Amino acid sequence: MHVLPIGLGLGCHNGPVMPSAKAASISFILISVLINVMGLGLVIPVLPKLIETLAGSVEAGARLNGLFFAVYAVMQFAFGPILGMLSDRYGRRPVLLASLVGTALDYLIAALTQSIWVLFLARVLAGALGASLSTANAYIADISRPEERARNFGLIGATFGMGFVLGPVVGGVLGNLDLRLPFYFAAGLSFLNFLYGYFVLPESLKPENRNPKARSLNPFTALGILGKTPMLRGLSLSLSLIFLAFGALQSVWVLYTAYKFAWKPLEVGFSLFLVGLGGVVVQAGLVRPIVARLGERRALVLAQSMGIFSFTLYGLATQGWMMYAIIALAALGNLGQPLIQSLLTREVSPQEQGTLQGALAGAQSLTVAAGGLLGGFLFSLVARPEVAPWLVGLPFFVGALLYLTAVTNTVRLFRTTPETRATA
Repeated sequence: MHVLPIGLGLGCHNGPVMPSAKAASISFILISVLINVMGLGLVIPVLPKLIETLAGSVEAGARLNGLFFAVYAVMQFAFGPILGMLSDRYGRRPVLLASLVGTALDYLIAALTQSIWVLFLARVLAGALGASLSTANAYIADISRPEERARNFGLIGATFGMGFVLGPVVGGVLGNLDLRLPFYFAAGLSFLNFLYGYFVLPESLKPENRNPKARSLNPFTALGILGKTPMLRGLSLSLSLIFLAFGALQSVWVLYTAYKFAWKPLEVGFSLFLVGLGGVVVQAGLVRPIVARLGERRALVLAQSMGIFSFTLYGLATQGWMMYAIIALAALGNLGQPLIQSLLTREVSPQEQGTLQGALAGAQSLTVAAGGLLGGFLFSLVARPEVAPWLVGLPFFVGALLYLTAVTNTVRLFRTTPETRATA
């Protein structure tokens, strides 16, 4: 990594974010997240085919595609906490800008290479630098008042959903013209975002809030912050259970809908479009009014409860159109992520916001990957002609059970932990 030397040379805006610069800073972070997610989405339609082309055969490509997926998840787990800790020590700005430069170079290498192993190394780099989303979250925590954090984290979530919607669509269109064109396009977006940030983005972390001890390159050191207080321990457990369920859903969605409803790529693509659209609508438009009416805690319990119902209904659905209707119900679950982040940012000091967001990103990568393995294993047990149709939904029923456990844990936590309005 070259984060430190590059970061030390980038700082022409080292003061705290002033009110007049706040809107520009939030806009930059949202654009950065959008480009980050769009870049990932751009290559989804073409990366497996590029791997297959460079590997030389369909069989070799299929084997290597799993390896590429796994190494990306591992790098996200390792570098999310590391980048978060580095941003606590050196500031958010240098880490974000260095990550954008590295991401642009990564996509450019992937676009140019004729070697499968150079492409593999580019994927390693993409996983490491893509973990800068944790630093973006820390930046938002720095510049938001406690009562604004749920809304602003919701905007990040909505932007993530928008990128999830737009990326694969644009990537598919460009990929039809040339297999490598999406990589060039993603590289250009990242470099333009770097230039925009270099001239617009101020540093959000005040010098007195820097953490000189935050320099460990061990991701498990950062994960230790999740056990610091009862609220951190409790909500981290609930979040991990939910990520396990989500990982299971993610790994079997295409297989399950094809097996049970004979869905083709068109139906799968439309369903993913609805998922992304639901996230945008809920996190951009509903977080603020729902929190104002219910409060953060009750809104979080509502969001997690939606997971119980939606996962159960996914498993029981008998017609493909039902899945679309359930996606609309499940969209309310998108309230949960910004609310948990808002609550947890109050549990740590300004010097630890980057470490916290990095730890959350690392825990997410690890548990989603574990959930994916769990979902694939469960589906392999029931995807047989002799198994009753309702039982084919086993991965979703287990996901509903994980959500039920998470809700129970969250309710117990809130009953035993007094509500505070800290001003971290």
